[in-house]
Amino acid sequence: MAIQEGKAAPAFTLPDADGKKVSLKDFKGRHVILYFYPKDNTSG
Repeated sequence: MAIQEGKAAPAFTLPDADGKKVSLKDFKGRHVILYFYPKDNTSG
């Protein structure tokens, strides 16, 4: 499934900078900007 600009993001949970789990649903009703950079800190 491709993610498209302007469409709802799939539900997910990830650790924050402190290791605390944060879910997208925690921000329901608020504007959220998601930025993906899969090659961050890699040689490629």
